[in-house]
Amino acid sequence: MTTKRVARTLVLSIALTGGPSLALSQGGGMGGMTHDMGRGIVIPKGALYTKADVEFMQGMIAHHAQAIVMSRMAESHGANPQVLKLSNKIDQSQVPEIRIMQAWLERNNQFAPDTSSWHTMTMAGMLTAKQLNELDAARGVDFDRVYLRLMIQHHAGALKMVEDLFNAPLAGQEVDVNVFANDVVTAQTVEIGIMQKLLSQLPVK
Repeated sequence: MTTKRVARTLVLSIALTGGPSLALSQGGGMGGMTHDMGRGIVIPKGALYTKADVEFMQGMIAHHAQAIVMSRMAESHGANPQVLKLSNKIDQSQVPEIRIMQAWLERNNQFAPDTSSWHTMTMAGMLTAKQLNELDAARGVDFDRVYLRLMIQHHAGALKMVEDLFNAPLAGQEVDVNVFANDVVTAQTVEIGIMQKLLSQLPVK
């Protein structure tokens, strides 16, 4: 099964099993991306990458940055050891991935957002202000439950972004973009499975 089909199947299965609809419904464009970077994207003649590739890398920086904000709440909000371990893994893996994406953009003379970009950019699956407040207000097992539910939504949004990337004409073919996008699908598919299992093991509310 191709990466595109895996991403589509997983996002669809989450929707059909009652997962958060926000992963499929935020905005329009690539992966539900809505933002104004304030800089036009110019693709040099003969470049091996496309505008969709640039938008994907820019958008995924903001997407990752919000996941890091969510994950860094875990310790202070009383997450259980398993959820804390997972949140630390997400934090520690996505920080260097942001650097990889920024370096790719800079190498190709494109605007590289910083980690504050999650405040102004909205992609599929990203939390609303209301959802962030819900997460911040939760403690203990309630935090575990909200964090897992919302991070599943968040990861499903990332898979939707990859799916939309590969559906864009000629996008996702440049080697570094292709490898990175496939790595996102591999890692976040596994993490969704882990989170679904952890969520099922929490005490019934």
